[in-house]
Amino acid sequence: MSSTRESTLVIIPTYNEIENLPLITGRVRKATPEVHILIVDDNSPDGTGDAADKLAADDSHLHVLHREGKGGLLGAYIAGFKWGLEKDYQVLCEMDADGSHAPEQLHLLLEEIDKGADLVIGSRYVPGGETVNWPANRELLSRLGNKYISVALGAGINDMTAGYRAFRRELLEHLDFEELSNAGYIFQVDVAFRAIKDGFDVREVPITFTERELGESKLDGSFVKDSLLEVTKWGVAHRSEQVSDFTSEVSKITSRTVKDMELGPKFSNAKTAVSDFVSEVSNLVKGTLNR
Repeated sequence: MSSTRESTLVIIPTYNEIENLPLITGRVRKATPEVHILIVDDNSPDGTGDAADKLAADDSHLHVLHREGKGGLLGAYIAGFKWGLEKDYQVLCEMDADGSHAPEQLHLLLEEIDKGADLVIGSRYVPGGETVNWPANRELLSRLGNKYISVALGAGINDMTAGYRAFRRELLEHLDFEELSNAGYIFQVDVAFRAIKDGFDVREVPITFTERELGESKLDGSFVKDSLLEVTKWGVAHRSEQVSDFTSEVSKITSRTVKDMELGPKFSNAKTAVSDFVSEVSNLVKGTLNR
């Protein structure tokens, strides 16, 4: 493979994304025509896999990997990473099928890879980043959760849960995929944290995250609690001498976050959300310490 873009693989997991599939692949091909795309389909009942095969038949840059059943996002990405590494791709990217990650911004991630980064995260929460059409309380909890994760782990990254990413192959080869946590969507945090701890160059670039318009979200309410619990365990292990300060730190950063967001009418339930968040974190920390 001759150039960086031609040796780049964009991995797009799918499950019942037949409406979004031609839209997202078309946008990727238009925005960065040199890159290759891998659709990892988990045997979608709506025929997404068959539709992907038809698209791939007419496009040498589009590939399809079929899995036997719905094995989760982490499993889909690991399967995609292994496939891409075996095919000698040098840069491997994560992208959602629903259009929430704009293919038109992929070049921002790849440009940082060109400058030497090992992992580039498309961030909603750095200057220039934003979210569009996200429910207000969900956005608030995401911001608070990421603030907490940053404090708990001392990672220095604003959007550890983000799923729009570009990896240099050397980082993926370094990771032990079998050790990654699959609690909720926490594997995104796990990968970034391991990369930082092991001395890899991890950077963020601002992106616009747009809530899906077609199809149904795959998230459920348990992922926030599962993710916070897992991060709390890591934080206790990584910063044991500072565990007693976790709750007070979280209270401070949540207050700052709410103030910085200049909450308007759409955040009418913000105080309740913040109170619930701080209480949840406090209970998680206490529960972890007592184990």
